[in-house]
Amino acid sequence: MPAIGEKPAAARAISRAESLRTRFRDVRDFSKLLTRDLEPEDCVVQSMPDVSPTKWHLAHTTWFFETFVLKRFITGYVSAIPEYAFLFNSYYNAAGTMHRRDLRGLISRPTVAESFRYRQGVDRQVEDLIASASEELLNEIEPIITLGLHHEQQHQELLVTDIKHVFAQNPLHPIFRKRAEAKTEPPPPMTFVDFEETIATIGHDGRDFSYDNEGPRHRALVPKFSLGSRLVTCGEYRRFIEAGGYQRPEFWLSLGWMTVNEQRWEAPLYWEKRDGAWWHFTLSGFRRVDENEPVTHVSYFEADAFANFFGARLPTEFEWERVAQGEMIDGNFVDSERFHPAAIGAGSSSRRPASLPARAHAGSSELRQMFGDVWEWTRSSYSPYPGYRAAPGALGEYNGKFMCNQYVLRGGSCATSQWHIRVTYRNFFQPEKRWQFTGIRLARDPA
Repeated sequence: MPAIGEKPAAARAISRAESLRTRFRDVRDFSKLLTRDLEPEDCVVQSMPDVSPTKWHLAHTTWFFETFVLKRFITGYVSAIPEYAFLFNSYYNAAGTMHRRDLRGLISRPTVAESFRYRQGVDRQVEDLIASASEELLNEIEPIITLGLHHEQQHQELLVTDIKHVFAQNPLHPIFRKRAEAKTEPPPPMTFVDFEETIATIGHDGRDFSYDNEGPRHRALVPKFSLGSRLVTCGEYRRFIEAGGYQRPEFWLSLGWMTVNEQRWEAPLYWEKRDGAWWHFTLSGFRRVDENEPVTHVSYFEADAFANFFGARLPTEFEWERVAQGEMIDGNFVDSERFHPAAIGAGSSSRRPASLPARAHAGSSELRQMFGDVWEWTRSSYSPYPGYRAAPGALGEYNGKFMCNQYVLRGGSCATSQWHIRVTYRNFFQPEKRWQFTGIRLARDPA
């Protein structure tokens, strides 16, 4: 018999099942909400190989649940359209062959309407499976569904950044979501907050959800350093441009200098100079650059060059995590539906406790914008933590095989869900990429 006050097994299973169904609906519904103002024509365009059409994101996240939940846990399950397994697999080699990534914009069928019907059919079967699951089955499917929901939140972020790139190619400057322009105040001067040398505990502690690349938890020596009190602004970055930053090789890594010249970069992605003033494309239309907002859509090469110009450097991911362990996850996330970095004090803010307990050294009131607004480039190469082993099978391909030629970013952005980000979350991109909401926080070594 259960102990006094303890629910019977059947009641616990029902409670867990209802909670899981609610989370499943919430995340799946938010993907649909993001498409609210899009036309079918918007949803099929692929503007570069890194971008996927909106329709593909909707179908791929559905394929994930069909492949790793329904096919595995429903006896005799047969896909209504088996060809979707080829069209909407992304990079899971163990799950079968896949359509070429750079040709996703050529997939005119299924239509957008058919893609939504595909979602509805899979959603119904996943919810039925959850509702009828025993506690034993819930123990098996809950971790996979939870992974699938975080996977979908990653694709929600990509959906936002990808449709921005698609719209930016259109001279009509389409608006994804209307947002009133508001006067902003200059941010407080950037200062550098000092942190003493310490042996920090890095990585996820195993409670709640995390990706495999966030562990194993380990100790790392973090020497004394100073961290910028806030993000670099558009106004500060403009001074780098006006000082000839894009024409001065002394600031750039060799590969970065080669990329600048090959791509003819003169400013962050989406910036354009008109009548002597800088403008940029946003998801709320073509607007004049607000010098008080954090600069975004810069590559690792640009972030590193700016840091050199400023007489500073980029932080390591271990420095960033050491400091962030004591901070609230508080910032401008996609949940606010602003879809653009905000000047200090100007954006919608969401707060929740960090997944790790506060450390005695952290929680500095001098630090701003540690979470949300823009992903912060670090100077750390994306590589495995000591003792890391990728999980077997297709789901083990999620992170480990990308640990090459990329740099780590931390903190989330205005396109990231506040329920998806963690102190230990490791994002990663190649150093030339800049279509994501990527920005800059500076660090310094002791004088």
